[in-house]
Amino acid sequence: MGLNFILLFLTAMIAGSLVFFAPNFKDKYFKLVLVFAGSYLFSITIIHIIPELFSSATDASKMGLYILIGFLFQQILEFLSSGIEHGHIHLHHHGHGKSGVLTVMLGLFIHSFLEGTLLSHGTLIEDVSSSVGHVHSGKSVLLGIIMHKGPAAFALAAVLSSVMSKKWTLILLTLFALSSPLGMFSSSFLFQNDLIGKEGIGILYGLVAGGFLHISTTIFFESSPHHKLQISKLMVSFLAAGLAIISEFLL
Repeated sequence: MGLNFILLFLTAMIAGSLVFFAPNFKDKYFKLVLVFAGSYLFSITIIHIIPELFSSATDASKMGLYILIGFLFQQILEFLSSGIEHGHIHLHHHGHGKSGVLTVMLGLFIHSFLEGTLLSHGTLIEDVSSSVGHVHSGKSVLLGIIMHKGPAAFALAAVLSSVMSKKWTLILLTLFALSSPLGMFSSSFLFQNDLIGKEGIGILYGLVAGGFLHISTTIFFESSPHHKLQISKLMVSFLAAGLAIISEFLL
């Protein structure tokens, strides 16, 4: 898990720091990055996370319920975070200013903490998958979280830097960068010490999968608000989906 910690932390810190080194980053390119990350995250959720959740669930109908709850819960988190986890850079446009930073950080931290739980070792998915002779590499999920965390960190830093000093922007960015690794270590600790069982881990993963579905589909819808065909975004989506398939089944 040490390598996962380094990758998650550095991804957020480097992406967030680009706000200071590339302040004129074109909105068009940022949206394409978002679409690529969203398409990959959606693809890996469909072909990796959800199938293994249902294959390991003792009651498939309940697993579907947990995924639905996670989908709806993510909508609540986005009321707190103002949608920064899928690229919204508009906190200062709504007059929240510094007073809105606490709620934004709370929503983002909870979301990022939960997604980090998917990367813990020795958990439900790996145990059940190995028992039936079918083990998918966790690297594809890690890559999806990294792709998602980078744009989110950039958007967060852009918002924070518009209402706070560079020092406090970096402090809060560091807190955000630590949230996913903390989720990863926490779920692993709870499971290994029998504080949470396989069923509890399954519920947790179902909630995260639902959140991923909400975020990725929201990115798709918002990238084409007028439902016009944009070849560049379509090609980026296909490329990301292809990468997800390759990383899942061929690597």
